[in-house]
Amino acid sequence: MRMVPIPPGSVTLTDRRTERSWTVDVPEFELGALAVTQEQFLGSGELPVVEVSWLDAVRFCNTLSEQDGLPPAYRLAGDEVEWDRSSTGYRLPTEAEWEHACRAGTDGPRYGELDEIAWYEGNSGGRLHPPGEKRPNAWGAYDLLGNAWDWCWDLYDPAVYGEYRVLKGGGWADEHWSVRVSVRRRSHPTFRVDDVGFRVARSSQAGPVRTVRSPTRTEFACRTT
Repeated sequence: MRMVPIPPGSVTLTDRRTERSWTVDVPEFELGALAVTQEQFLGSGELPVVEVSWLDAVRFCNTLSEQDGLPPAYRLAGDEVEWDRSSTGYRLPTEAEWEHACRAGTDGPRYGELDEIAWYEGNSGGRLHPPGEKRPNAWGAYDLLGNAWDWCWDLYDPAVYGEYRVLKGGGWADEHWSVRVSVRRRSHPTFRVDDVGFRVARSSQAGPVRTVRSPTRTEFACRTT
């Protein structure tokens, strides 16, 4: 699991549904250069893991933290999840972190030409692809747009949608207009579908790219059963 440093900055998020915009300051952090794969999550397979719920992703993050000797970022009580923001353990990126990392200093709808950076409806052949085949952004992250949507920490709009969480990035079956940095999608934290996966983040000082071992299938099973 390769982590890349993301420098601090600010990002303006937009919700086209409500025509609302808001600006968020983002401290430096680390983000997975690639989406979590089937091999890392299940024990075998080269594709990004999909059909994982938000809760599955949260539990995996805690397992990975404990395996790597880090304090878990989440406290779980059944389906209730509390984020310990002082933890340096693995976690899901916030929506602001995800968008800041995806933009990588750019301000357009994408960080490059669509066919060069993303698998989407127009070039995917109707299927998921191994991570890292397209060109990365300027900060070394791959497939932030296209291939599979990424779960984020944030609630989408709790006043209207309750527990639904934010998804970002677009997927292999989406048309070009949906594969843009600013697009937001929502889903229930227990929902699983074939174009939704995730990548991990860490609250820590930016530094060299690091590699960490993923939990074994047995280690992860012990946390989720």
